[in-house]
Amino acid sequence: MTEEERLAAEFEMHRPYLHAIAFRVLGSHADADDAVQEAWLRLARADSGTIEELRGWLTTVTSRICLDLLRRRGVRGEEPLELNVGMLAQDADAGATPEEEALLADSVGLALYVVMDALTPAERVSFVLHDVFEIPFDAIAGILGRSIPATRMLASRARGRIRLGPPDTASDAAGREVINAFLAAAGQGDIDGLLAVLDPEAELQGVGPQGTFVVHGAEQIARNARVGARQGALVHPAVVDGLPGLLVTIDGRPHTVLAITVTNGVITAIRSMTDPDRLAQIVPSWVA
Repeated sequence: MTEEERLAAEFEMHRPYLHAIAFRVLGSHADADDAVQEAWLRLARADSGTIEELRGWLTTVTSRICLDLLRRRGVRGEEPLELNVGMLAQDADAGATPEEEALLADSVGLALYVVMDALTPAERVSFVLHDVFEIPFDAIAGILGRSIPATRMLASRARGRIRLGPPDTASDAAGREVINAFLAAAGQGDIDGLLAVLDPEAELQGVGPQGTFVVHGAEQIARNARVGARQGALVHPAVVDGLPGLLVTIDGRPHTVLAITVTNGVITAIRSMTDPDRLAQIVPSWVA
């Protein structure tokens, strides 16, 4: 076995662990795959003789890659989303291994990602590494380039925001009425109807098979909204991790989950999940 083959074999042993870190930080399997692949490329270019402990080295490198991705995500341009279930992939290319399933089984739910979207990249990385993976603060401080007390404060601040939960919504009944109006207008392609229930500054964020996306503004969301338009698609009212929302199924299989924030009678935020791998992790509570 050559040195490169040995290094590749060792890296593959750590891949599920690295993917779990990247997925929890980034919220997307596609982005996590990219981060882990970049970690491998950096390892292949590094002098392996100077690496004292490979798992720790890879944890640091992968976390810094994720941190950079989060920072770039904050300034990237709009990516239009068409909520047309017929345009979305229905099956993952390959199933997760048993080890990957075990690592991802306790993945945080969609509602937590809604809250985590409000965290700074440093807060998000410090929280995930410490509270989920129990990495000590001195190691996280090295990853972030911060002091240990400052790193503790980042994690504490993130923890406090997450405990507060998702943004306040209207009452269940009023919120559901607004969501039903949104659904009816989307199904009919009624742009005026959609604009009537969307806040002008509404934002749609989500995770799909190709990674994360964001759509700003009611008009942009309305122009691209196609919920339940495909034959065989059914739209079910659902409570998604405590948020009012919708579950779209095709032939009985979960295809799209929407978690919707309603404030003062209008929709101010929509979180969409169309990634098949993540959908397999989400178990919504049905509305009676």
